Amino acid sequence: MIALTFIARDGHAIPAEAMPGETLLRAGQRAGQPLEGTCGGQMACATCHVLIDPAYLDRLPAPAAEEEDMLDLVPDATRTSRLACQIILTPDMAGCSVRIP
Repeated sequence: MIALTFIARDGHAIPAEAMPGETLLRAGQRAGQPLEGTCGGQMACATCHVLIDPAYLDRLPAPAAEEEDMLDLVPDATRTSRLACQIILTPDMAGCSVRIP
């Protein structure tokens, strides 16, 4: 299992666990986070926008051009913004904090 922490909008930390190969979106939904994933992971929305702990960004593959295009539409996107549906969790992500914007 991969231990993660979701940081809610109010700053409250919510511990979660995920299986390797699972998407961050699915792990967040199971942990009760407000990540809609309306498009089902097809990068047609940004309802699973999250902010990744900067210390973990280099452990992720770079976002595809389609993901970057979708993030361009998010008004509060930052350099640590990602779509949770596009992050496949690996053991390297253990301990990562994910902020819900």
